[in-house]
Amino acid sequence: MAELMMGANHIRVRCADGVTRMGRIKGKIKKRVWIREGDTLIVTPWSFQDDKCDIIYRYLPPQVDWLRRNRYL
Repeated sequence: MAELMMGANHIRVRCADGVTRMGRIKGKIKKRVWIREGDTLIVTPWSFQDDKCDIIYRYLPPQVDWLRRNRYL
């Protein structure tokens, strides 16, 4: 979940494993998707720095509702 917009395509993200990471919006979705605080995201942690990650996908509100109804979240 996106917690805080840091600027320069960086977002503080709270992950499901309880770790707060600095997320970077990849260039592929940077211009296509607007990410706001509170959005549910898919991230991939960096293999060489555990406190950083890349943001891969943002779920829309109907998708988040479906995931909660079916107990994926």
